[in-house]
Amino acid sequence: MKRKLDNIDRKIISLLQENARMTLKEIASRIYLSSPAASARMERLEKEGYITGFHASVNRELMGYHIRAFITLALHAGLKETFIREVMQCPNVVECNCITGDYALLLEVAYAKMEDLEKFVGGLQKYGKTRTQIVCATAVAHRELLAEQCVELAG
Repeated sequence: MKRKLDNIDRKIISLLQENARMTLKEIASRIYLSSPAASARMERLEKEGYITGFHASVNRELMGYHIRAFITLALHAGLKETFIREVMQCPNVVECNCITGDYALLLEVAYAKMEDLEKFVGGLQKYGKTRTQIVCATAVAHRELLAEQCVELAG
């Protein structure tokens, strides 16, 4: 069972979510701990799996990926493992989730050209029925859960 995060742990996570390039010295000063104590806490948060990585957030449109879509797939029986292996090799698949309902999988993809998206969706047909929704605009962009605002379940 995971230990409960205290307020200092939550603050460290929030600071890193705000700016993953924040220096250890700055984090330590903002949480009122020494640099070695802050470093130890950060290492523990990584070791325990609360912090899974440090990432640059990239503007996909400026990188040339103007088309974003969500694809649901009603997978044919027995093809899940094969599909997952193949889809993991496709860099345009941003995320793939197993879901409930009429469809088994939900994929988020990003492409530079509509033709490339169409070719990808066509390739999915061998795995089952698809439904594609192209994003016109994003009202709320992907965001991380803010550690300071999350409520942990009592366990």
